[in-house]
Amino acid sequence: MQVGGNDPPISVLGLDHWFGTGDGRKQAIWDVNLTVAKGSLTVLMGPSGSGKTTVLTLMGCLREVQKGSVRLLGAELNGASAAQAVALRRRLGFIFQAHNLHESLTATQNVLMGLEVHGRGCAAQQRRAAHHALSLVGLADRFDYLPSNLSGGQKQRVAVARALVSNPEIVFADEPTAALDRDSGRNVVEMLKALGRVRGTTTVMVTHDNRVLELADRIVTLEEGRIVNDDGAGPAAR
Repeated sequence: MQVGGNDPPISVLGLDHWFGTGDGRKQAIWDVNLTVAKGSLTVLMGPSGSGKTTVLTLMGCLREVQKGSVRLLGAELNGASAAQAVALRRRLGFIFQAHNLHESLTATQNVLMGLEVHGRGCAAQQRRAAHHALSLVGLADRFDYLPSNLSGGQKQRVAVARALVSNPEIVFADEPTAALDRDSGRNVVEMLKALGRVRGTTTVMVTHDNRVLELADRIVTLEEGRIVNDDGAGPAAR
């Protein structure tokens, strides 16, 4: 796995992808080329089945690259070992439409799971970081609540806090506002955009939520596994 220090955080070249085997093998991604600038908020849009989530998971080390090049944080993913992919994922944050919280753990304990893989700081420092992340998403009064006592939107905000608590270099978000009301959803996306300005955090987000598009630096539209439009200067950059 080759690493380059001056590379953009994400660079995709000639990416193809298939699902299935044998006679059932079907191509889902066709010759995708995309370079994402550091600190930017890039939105992937398109109808259901257009390939946007597949592209997101390929860039985020969640699927094996079959053909083409995906360079993530200077490292080539095509041919990377499982151990190398795990090491890279520790530098990333993930937010999914399904919050994937552990029902037996409190909000604080769920967020702490975002720090355990890093082993950063003592227990007291980690707890303070978890509480800070929860406060940022408006859950300062829900630290010790179990998921069963949280609304759907509150659960999603816990998932956002878990993704951000380790200060990831890149955040991959798949429909992060789907379970949130207008104001909460906008607040989450504004927070991701602010992280780009303040910390240089790069965000790639799949969404159907037209309410947050004006915050994007760039909007990339996919149809049938191909990029059909790339608005390199999204509404926020105009």
